[in-house]
Order: sequence, then structure tokens, then C-alpha cells
Amino acid sequence: MFLHLGNDHIVNVREVVGIFDLEKSSVSKYTKDYLSNATKQGRVVNCTYELPKSFVVTLDDELTERVYISQLACSTLAKRLANNRL
Repeated sequence: MFLHLGNDHIVNVREVVGIFDLEKSSVSKYTKDYLSNATKQGRVVNCTYELPKSFVVTLDDELTERVYISQLACSTLAKRLANNRL
């Protein structure tokens, strides 16, 4: 199954590590550092041209970590993920 993140970006649900609210989690210095390092290393995929609301961390079979920035709310993505895992 796949999870649609917005603007033609999809990921395999088996690869999803976590879905995070960008506004609430970016208050932490650790999250800011994590996102900054991921950006510098080229692991961030921007799925939106609008105001971002969430980010999704994935880990594929080759242990490649990616961070997807999405305009969809964290709750929306979580519901989509839950529906795909039924």
C-alpha cells in the first residue's frame, strides 16, 4: 500500500517511520537540528509549494532515510496511513 503525501508524492506505508506536526515539533532544538542536517545532506523532499504542516520520515530497504515535507495535516496523513494498514 502507498501513502499519498501531496503533489504527486507517494511512499510505501512499510517505509514510514513517523508522521510529525511541523509547527509543534519544530519548537524543539533537536528537531530543528535534525531537519537542518537532513536538508544539508539532501535527504529532504519538499512535497508542497504551500505552507508546510507536517513532515514524514521514511526508511527504505537500503536503509536510506528521507524526510518529506507536506502541506497535509498530520492527522490527515495518520488517518490515511491507518486506513492503508487495515
